[in-house]
Formats: sequence, structure tokens, C-alpha cells
Amino acid sequence: ALDDRAVAAWRTVFTAIVIQGVPFLLLGTVVSAIISAFVPAWVFTRVLPRNPALAVPVAGAAGVVLPGCECASVPVAGSLMRRGVAPAAALAFLLSAPAINPIVLVATYVAFPGNPWMVAARLIASLLTSVAMGWLWIRAGREEWLRLPKGPAGHTPGASRAEEFRLSLQHDFLHAGGFLVVGAAAAATFNVAVPHSVLRLFSDSPWLSLPMLGLLAVVLAVCSEADAFVAASLTGFSPTARLAFMVVGPMVDLKLIALQSGTFGRAFAVRFSSATWVVAVLSSALVGWWLL
Repeated sequence: ALDDRAVAAWRTVFTAIVIQGVPFLLLGTVVSAIISAFVPAWVFTRVLPRNPALAVPVAGAAGVVLPGCECASVPVAGSLMRRGVAPAAALAFLLSAPAINPIVLVATYVAFPGNPWMVAARLIASLLTSVAMGWLWIRAGREEWLRLPKGPAGHTPGASRAEEFRLSLQHDFLHAGGFLVVGAAAAATFNVAVPHSVLRLFSDSPWLSLPMLGLLAVVLAVCSEADAFVAASLTGFSPTARLAFMVVGPMVDLKLIALQSGTFGRAFAVRFSSATWVVAVLSSALVGWWLL
């Protein structure tokens, strides 16, 4: 049975997603552990505005400094919440970090040679989505939906900084890694079960192609450093639809939903991911109409 072509394809896709995600998950947990063990809580209160509505765009723009994918952003956002950062600001950072960091933007430029407007469109649409979701959480989010992540909070009396770093890294990596595997398995199952001919039915409709590629980004679960090359290969779809693929993917996909469920709770992940998908698709349509 393991030699069957479908099983071999599933195994290949599953392995590829895990191999893509684990290095950046490790990067994220290392950054999370450094924040937890070595960065005093007062640093965040001084860097971010006290008003959550003002802290959201600052945190969203700060996403440009983390060179990782969505697997890295979840543990970092959890660590920020544990250190007292407003959830709305941490969530804005969670969404923007894998979408607007320099590695992703350079990869987009390489994937779409001679089309710098696609890079600008991705940057603007992604930042617009992350800030809008942060403000939406302030307006409509409820505390009971969000399970604050557990784990070492840092600066435990009597413990060395090195020991706090080790405990935090161990906790976050092992906890998030299991959910990464679950998400990768779900994405691989979709890749094998759904024939590619189904996708071609939507490419001719400008109204259906955009949400279709938005859904495709969710289930393919491509790392944000590589999704621009996948989008560039979808030549049958419009530039705006391919933009939606690149905006949605780093913010909502199966492995990310699984990671959010394990870190913040299933009730939060379902609501937040659904709203993020809608906002990301609308932002892509607006920015694509403007720039592309």
C-alpha cells in the first residue's frame, strides 16, 4: 500500500511542508525564548503606544523585522502576549511578520520579474489586512475567545536566564511542532484528494478565481518564502487572484490554523482565521484593482 502513487504523493507533500516549516518554527521559538528569558517586560511598554488602537499599526509595521514564515510568528506572538503586549497588537504582528518581511518581498520580486507593482501590492494588502484585523479584534473580540498561551513567562526568581531560555524553547517548539504536523497532514490530504481539473473550472471567472485562489492558499499551506513562485506558476489566473493567494497564504492556512488552535484555543482560531480570510481577500481585491 505504501507504494501506491497516491500514498507516495501524499508522503511527498507532507514531508515537504514539514521540512519547509520546521526551520522557521525553530527560528520563531528561539526568538520567542529570547524574548521570554532576556527581554524585560518594560521594553514593550516603552516601544509600543499604550493605546491599543495606536499600538496595532506599529506592531503590524514591526513585522518586517522577523525573517520567518507563519510557523515562526505564532510562538513569537504568544510570547509577546505572555509579556503583557495587548492581544490586538500581538495579533497584528502575527499576521504581518510572515507576509511583509524582506525575504518574502525579495522572493516575490524574483518570482515576478519586471513587475515591482506586485511586490508593492503584496506589501500594502498584507499590512492593510494585519492592521484591520488588529482593530477588528479591539472592536469585536472577546476575552473568552482567546486562551492566553501558557508557558514560561521569563524572569522566574532563582532561575538563570539560560535555564529560562531552555525551558521556553523546549515548551514552545514541542507544543507547536505537533500542530504543524497535523496541519501538514491535512494539506497533503487535500493535494491528493482534489483533482487539478477542478481548479481550472474557476480560472475563467474573475469573480470566482479570487476566492478560489484564496481557498487554495489555505489548503496548500505553502511556506510564505515559497508561495510567490507557486502564485507565479498559476498563469491561468488574473494578477489580482494571484495576489490574493500570496496575501491569504501567510495569514490563513491549515497548518497555521492548527498552530493557532494549539496556542490560543480552537474557539479563537476558527473565528480569527475566518475573519482574516475575508479581510485578506477584500484587501487583495481593493489593492489589486488599484495597482494591478
